[in-house]
Amino acid sequence: MSTADLTRIATAGSVDEGKSTLIGRLLYDSKSLFTDQLEAVEATSRRRGDDYTDLALLTDGLRAEREQGITIDVAYRYFSTPRRKFILADTPGHIQYTRNMVTGMSMADVALIVVDARRGVSVQCRRHSFLTTLLGVPHLVVCVNKMDLVGWSEEVFQEVREEFTEFAARLRVADLTFIPISALHGDNVVEHSSNMPWYGGGPLLNLLENLHVASDRNLIDVRFPVQYVIRPQSNGHPDYRGYAGLVASGIVRVGDPVLALPSGFTSTITGIDTPDGPVSEAFPMMAATLLLADDIDISRGDMLCRPHNVSDSRQELDVKICWMDESSVLQPGRKYAIKHTTRWGRALVRDLMYRIDINNLHRDETATQLGLNEIGRVLLRTTVPFFVDNYATNRATGSFILVDESTNRTVGAGVIETH
Repeated sequence: MSTADLTRIATAGSVDEGKSTLIGRLLYDSKSLFTDQLEAVEATSRRRGDDYTDLALLTDGLRAEREQGITIDVAYRYFSTPRRKFILADTPGHIQYTRNMVTGMSMADVALIVVDARRGVSVQCRRHSFLTTLLGVPHLVVCVNKMDLVGWSEEVFQEVREEFTEFAARLRVADLTFIPISALHGDNVVEHSSNMPWYGGGPLLNLLENLHVASDRNLIDVRFPVQYVIRPQSNGHPDYRGYAGLVASGIVRVGDPVLALPSGFTSTITGIDTPDGPVSEAFPMMAATLLLADDIDISRGDMLCRPHNVSDSRQELDVKICWMDESSVLQPGRKYAIKHTTRWGRALVRDLMYRIDINNLHRDETATQLGLNEIGRVLLRTTVPFFVDNYATNRATGSFILVDESTNRTVGAGVIETH
């Protein structure tokens, strides 16, 4: 599967604004459901006494989700059209599950910001929009939902559009689009709506099929974090030595020179193996095993890149962190395990510079700690050097997680800002 044909989508927005229903409608109207899936949803809707098929049940699979009518965990659905393949992540809207939303949004190419036309841009919608831009999602599509409940009013749509545009002016948004929809009835989701003739754009699926996402990926800076060194234990391949991992960015080709970090030794790629056999080149998010012309001491956690285009080697990290643990807080002086690409180390929290109020984007420089779902700018000091890039230019090598060594829980996720 070519990653140029694969688009990752994630929803965002407040509770009960129709995110799950929108995804269900997208799957249903694009003929991407199996018969047994639809029959199960229809049966569940009848048992609940609904007089319609609740398509939100396609993604709200947990019993607690169906009982409460909210999304708790991130649900992934896969579908394709003749033009493109999609991975859909339905993320929760409740403030309690903001960390789940961050997880689902972290790898997205497109964010669907769902807004209830009756309520306008809510506080949680602003929160999710800020997180979306912090995570570097390049395309934002604001779906103004429930237009049927405001009489298909163009005026209401324009008011929501102006309100969100004013807020987004303070964010780093590369591409912003607005679409008026009714997820419940399918208006402007897959087909054009006859109820809103004043809307001159295309439906949501048409937009998703035609978004140019290939250029969003970093195809210039070669970054190959080594995950495993392969040495076959059979006599048939006594000299085989390959370095396995995911291509984080850039394109690696047979014959290319590479430099290994942290050693600084150079070599040349003599072969690229994949699960489907040898290839001449590999691109981002492909699993590959690189064969080199020279025997170099390379192990898990090392990085392969081009000799004249290398990552910064740093032990002092200026980062923004989203705290994800309800049983502890981040404070200066505390130590955690840190994982960046395939490399592990330990990190000391040297300073909490400020906490961000994600409702109004103000900085609280008097803050002394970060609690659950809070975001702040932090200085870290690590025990080993990490090979990092600015998150804005390389999402794969510009992100990391913090782990509490006493509980082995992931307590924070962060993005790196190099200067």
